Amino acid sequence: MIDSGNTGFVLICAALVFFMTPGLALFYGGLVRRKNVVNTMMSSVFLIGLSMLLWVLFGYSLSFSGNIGGVIGNLDWFAFNGVGMEPGPYSDSIPNLAFAAFQMMFAMITPALITGATAGRMKFKAQVIFMILWSFLVYYPMAHMVWGQDGFLGTGGLHSVDFAGGNVVHISSGVSALVLCMILGKREGYQKQSYRTHNIPMVAFGACVLLFGWFGFNAGSALAADGLAAHAFMTTAVCAGTAIISWMVVETIHSGKPTLIGASTGMVAGLVGITPGAGFIPIWAAIIVGIIVSPICYFMISVVKKKLGYDDALDAFGCHGVGGIVGGLATGLFALSSINGAAEWDGLITGGGETHLFVAQILSILVTIGVAVVGTLICTFITKLITPLRVTKREEQIGLDMSEHNESAYPSFNGLD
Repeated sequence: MIDSGNTGFVLICAALVFFMTPGLALFYGGLVRRKNVVNTMMSSVFLIGLSMLLWVLFGYSLSFSGNIGGVIGNLDWFAFNGVGMEPGPYSDSIPNLAFAAFQMMFAMITPALITGATAGRMKFKAQVIFMILWSFLVYYPMAHMVWGQDGFLGTGGLHSVDFAGGNVVHISSGVSALVLCMILGKREGYQKQSYRTHNIPMVAFGACVLLFGWFGFNAGSALAADGLAAHAFMTTAVCAGTAIISWMVVETIHSGKPTLIGASTGMVAGLVGITPGAGFIPIWAAIIVGIIVSPICYFMISVVKKKLGYDDALDAFGCHGVGGIVGGLATGLFALSSINGAAEWDGLITGGGETHLFVAQILSILVTIGVAVVGTLICTFITKLITPLRVTKREEQIGLDMSEHNESAYPSFNGLD
């Protein structure tokens, strides 16, 4: 039976999750140089249109209708055929359309996360083609395997848990971002010249917009205005807040002073870390996740990336890929089935040494990494058959705003960039 309160709650949460994509555009746009702001923000904005169209035509059906081998759905719901105002198989208190709308916003922001790794050098045409292919080869299968009917990583196989998208959203996009940036190669002058963040207030505001939307992202995944939603809301808030402080402490110890960019990045890392376990772990455990996720992501960004030399421009892998892995493992340590019965076992620590869930979490993370790596390699191979992946050296020097879009974010600015 349709519940108007639950329906209203989920629709509001869907709108909050939508707002995360403009927030990401601000966050990423502030981090790049002046000459690439338009292109970087466009990389998120165009996905608002593309992802919605693909979701209605194919994505929702492939992700959530039927089941083929536990890996992908079928096309029973092509173009929302049969998706209406009555409840669907995933909730008996909200319309199928409301669930579809909520999940559509996840399919929007996930590919947008990848664009942070390729900022400043990927052809826009190649980006569009890649994102279409990636949605079909990586996102839709991952959504089905984790959340779909009898999905391989969920109820139809490993019985791992992922409350709001640690595997589906963050690890898949973060690992794909790493693979794609390595294929693209480094930006011109990387590690030889300074890539100054051009607008720190924009970065901070974008991060805060992400936090605002993330409450819908995590709490809305309860699919009802109930105690579980309240629990997910609070674990999200506590973990993000703790991660901010944790990042500031680590940054001060390592470089002498805390920074606004650092605090903003720590906030996002905390949000990523809590996403898979927001509706499974106790609130005290969310504090622990916030404490540990920031130094791990900080180490990956400030030490490992420099050591290995890959050019993950805006740290999509360092924040989302690594943070998602930390969160998935933490869920395997701290989950309680008494909080959410979707977890068939308690975590390794909360269950007194019960290993089932922790092992399932590890295996699900490994499968997600495998799908992301193979899927990204296939997507880039096909894209390269159609168009070059990267702009020319001259176009990169001019900046992608002018070379790809014939626009300038700051037309009155005439100084050096």
